Amino acid sequence: MAGLMSRPDDRPLRRLPQLMPRKATLERCVFCPKLCRSACPVSNVDTRETVTPWGKMSMAYFAANESVALAETFAKPAWACTGCFGCREHCDHKNDVTGTLFEARSALVENGLGPEGARRTIERFVASPPALGNIARDPAVSSHVSSASKTALLVGCEYARTAPDRAREAIRATAKLVGSPVVPIDVCCGAPLLYAGDKKRFAEQAEALTQALKHVDRLVVADAGCAAAIRVHHASSGNAMPVPVEHFTELAASKLGLLEPLASGPGAQGVRWHDPCQLGRGLGVYDAPRAILSRVFGRAPGEFERKRNDARCSGAGGLLPLTMPDVARGMAKQRVDDHARSGGGTIVTACASSARSFAKAGADVLDIVTIVDRALSG
Repeated sequence: MAGLMSRPDDRPLRRLPQLMPRKATLERCVFCPKLCRSACPVSNVDTRETVTPWGKMSMAYFAANESVALAETFAKPAWACTGCFGCREHCDHKNDVTGTLFEARSALVENGLGPEGARRTIERFVASPPALGNIARDPAVSSHVSSASKTALLVGCEYARTAPDRAREAIRATAKLVGSPVVPIDVCCGAPLLYAGDKKRFAEQAEALTQALKHVDRLVVADAGCAAAIRVHHASSGNAMPVPVEHFTELAASKLGLLEPLASGPGAQGVRWHDPCQLGRGLGVYDAPRAILSRVFGRAPGEFERKRNDARCSGAGGLLPLTMPDVARGMAKQRVDDHARSGGGTIVTACASSARSFAKAGADVLDIVTIVDRALSG
């Protein structure tokens, strides 16, 4: 139509050109009335306007189009996000805030910016954590391991580093579920690099994983965060894996007949299922873990008041415990308080990071890997 004027601030993102493909996504947030602000778990603890979804996206947009200085103070909000996808579920446009902020982190890191926790993560990243190989050689699980197996298992660095017993349970349980030994993959999925802002090395980890999977038919992933890093973030960057990738709960739910009811333990009335953000909103897996717990305990597990696609984040993701530790702890406490108000008991999750955060906040926690392993050993 003749006479239409362009917006006065409608200019290219010259300073951070990596964000040009996401310009429309950024602008949907920048010019939005902020209806999703209450959905962001970070801004529910830290109430500054700059850490709402609108604030985080706006700072990235304004830094990119040269409206504000390319400075640390304007860069930090990009890391005030766990990548939980919560704002997307409350957005009429289903705007990809998570993917855009991760892209912004990478662009900012390339310009020498980013919080200390992110810089340390990039500097200390190990592509093949030795703990993973050591666990696979443990006599407690070595009979369930074979380099000739056609089923690969990615346990996850968080399990290997902070919960080696869970890693051993994942190896043993996966082998029993598939009916043969598995080959553990000792290559990190690269999620820490994605969260810190090193896009190039994150892509290199995708290639390393691809090479590690050349002789297998499928990949099972124990940790929800690793599964989402592979199926969502690697795939969206054009680095999809060469074999089918399934989360441990998807495999276990397909083999319910192998699970024996547990005669001891907290029981269904005493457990409450926590939907990990990466498993639920990330991968769309909601029914599988509930089916497993219902089978093992003989009835459906307890639920948080906010559940499924509306579940609240534990605060453990997106590097938040390193970049905003007080906020991360506050988010975990809120979830544990939610749990107590709903009757307490034991929280069950499928995310190693969430399990650790809940335990630090004082909750009794079980990983669903442990429950499946017990149900297969009964």
